[in-house]
Amino acid sequence: MSLQLYYKKPSPETINAMCRASKSLRTTSRSDQIQKTQEKITHFVNHEHVKLVNSGNSAIMAVMSTLKNKILIPDEGGWVGFKKIADLMGLEVVYIPTSQGIIELDVLEKYLDNHRPEALFLTSLAGYIAEQPVKDLFELCDDRNVLMVEDASGAIGDPEKRLANGEHSHVIIASTGSPKIVNVGNGGFISTNDYKILKDSKNILNSVKIDRITAAGIYEEINHAPHILNSTINACQKMKKEFNNAMHQDKRGIVLALIVDDPRRVGYIIRKNIMAENRRVVTICPDYNRTLSSAVCFELKNLDVNCLKSGIVEKIIFTIKNSLNDY
Repeated sequence: MSLQLYYKKPSPETINAMCRASKSLRTTSRSDQIQKTQEKITHFVNHEHVKLVNSGNSAIMAVMSTLKNKILIPDEGGWVGFKKIADLMGLEVVYIPTSQGIIELDVLEKYLDNHRPEALFLTSLAGYIAEQPVKDLFELCDDRNVLMVEDASGAIGDPEKRLANGEHSHVIIASTGSPKIVNVGNGGFISTNDYKILKDSKNILNSVKIDRITAAGIYEEINHAPHILNSTINACQKMKKEFNNAMHQDKRGIVLALIVDDPRRVGYIIRKNIMAENRRVVTICPDYNRTLSSAVCFELKNLDVNCLKSGIVEKIIFTIKNSLNDY
């Protein structure tokens, strides 16, 4: 019998807030709700300015619209949208070599000096699998006057304040779509201390406005982000310790990546044994968004937080181990 899990959904409080917002469309100012939500986000990301948008990709596009030349992105474990949107905006893209998604300081220093990019775009967690050394990377970029843009969709509410912290990024972008840490189905935001970035991207920002219902959902759901992120990290760390073939065992993450010879076969077996309401919880690699290694990824980040309790995590570990044995 397969193990039945549940896919991540917005909290009941968030659903109620969105329902209330939908019922008050004619009586409540759209700008009031959006302003309240933007002000609230500033306390989570430690940036002075926040702009809500309709998606994470819109946030990327807005930031890239302020650039003119060359950007760096990781050679794996980033977000495929970085390259696609850069191509759309006419920006040159240079892939920086990584250690299975992790950017090493000496390599970054070399690439900053040799390529002189305008910006570095990265995700807080490489492929959602492992934490980037964000603070050290930021300090190096800041010293070279290179804009560092952190996609923190998987790290909002970091209890250790190492990720999604405006002290360590010039710009933070995030998606609040499903199944992100702040999970309301759609939406996103940009945050920065440099208001000029928002001013220079005004034309795009005016075209990608968020709706009031989504803003109300974010206002409520972000309250749960620290608990959801911490629970997911803890579950992932517990699972990493149980598998010798787990990638980045010493680094925080919210996706378990297992190096295997035949990821399609292994992924098929795991999918048969673990269900999450017929939604995807297994990713087959190579996949730029995760890792270019031959691996199968178990997407803990996609699970309802109640599925991340110790007893259930132990059942997941047992089921994956049995699946590997069957292979």
